[in-house]
Amino acid sequence: MILDARRAALLVAANTALAPFAIDAYLPAMPALAEAVGESIHHTELSISLFLLGFAFGQLTGGPASDRFGRRPVLLTGLVVFLLASLMITQVDSLVELLVLRFVQALGGGACVVNSAAIVRDCFSGREAAKVMSTMAMIMMLAPLAAPAVGSGLLYLADWWLIFVFLAVYAAFLLWLMGTRLPETRAPDAPSASPRQVLRNYVSVLCHREAMGYVLSVATTFAGMFAFITASPFLYMTHYGLSPAIYPVVFGANVVVMAGSNRLNIRLLRRRTPQQNMRLGMGVQLVVALSLILLVATGLDSPVSVVPLIMVFMGMVGLITPNAISSMLEHFSHMSATATALLGSIQFTCGALAGVIVSAFEIDSAWPMVLTMLFVSLAGNLALRVLAGHAGRSAAASQEGREEGA
Repeated sequence: MILDARRAALLVAANTALAPFAIDAYLPAMPALAEAVGESIHHTELSISLFLLGFAFGQLTGGPASDRFGRRPVLLTGLVVFLLASLMITQVDSLVELLVLRFVQALGGGACVVNSAAIVRDCFSGREAAKVMSTMAMIMMLAPLAAPAVGSGLLYLADWWLIFVFLAVYAAFLLWLMGTRLPETRAPDAPSASPRQVLRNYVSVLCHREAMGYVLSVATTFAGMFAFITASPFLYMTHYGLSPAIYPVVFGANVVVMAGSNRLNIRLLRRRTPQQNMRLGMGVQLVVALSLILLVATGLDSPVSVVPLIMVFMGMVGLITPNAISSMLEHFSHMSATATALLGSIQFTCGALAGVIVSAFEIDSAWPMVLTMLFVSLAGNLALRVLAGHAGRSAAASQEGREEGA
């Protein structure tokens, strides 16, 4: 069974969409869920951070297992774990139960989603891989665009538990889809790494200066994104007074911009290098974070002023993430799932830490969110320019040379 670019993008997008659905679909139900488990909304928001940590561990173990046993067995096993945990969450009546089961749910989700980039890398390379990942990401954006609206609708039909029933049904659909449509993309003669070799592989990625520049740029971007996602139910619905019906609309606007930036990225790759697009996206995020600080400091923050800036900040993910992943994997084609697992674990751990920081300050203000976004933007820009700056300039010079020769 041959996997062409369009089919690969559709399959891995459907698989990768599991994470945004699991994170975003229950955001409108956060106040109701907090009431059901008898906790404050700030404490209940920790379930987002626990999910991200579980997702990180799921990728860290699922990546090497995928390189050793193949993409399909690990992916299907992860989906089964996710499905069962989703059903069990519908019965929770305490915060502890919710946090534990969200962690288990995320372990399964991480183990299957880590295969997406590895499958693309199995089949494509270079700019073609970046374009497929960008197409995949653009398709995948439909999930976070639709997820809050779906969650809000399910909340209206029944209660918060119906959202997790929906997640279980989606996991069952993926089990059928991947079981019948996805071939094994890992080469039969690909070498299998021992546990000791896996550790050495992780160390080799961590010690690769340029690769870590890409990893940290994605991780800090992800942290900034989840600083907003974690704070958004409180900030938009409690602080700014938006209704649960309006919240999905405002939240979904971010995804529209992200989808547009992914499309823009594909066009820009015709004349620019992935590294140039990454630097552009990181720079814009820093300017937006500084603007948000200024708004909050002057007391001018409101939905009218904050929402458009958040949309631009989130939109830059489309210029950063696909280019960073494809650039990093160019150096580790022989262990793509392992490298992707390390990237994902660092990425989701940073997102979890950002969420914990935002949730820790139970104050009626946007300060925790905007300060976290500024800090991670500064760190990301610094990491990209210091660790991968020389490689990016060399790639740009090579691209200009090829264009002049043509």
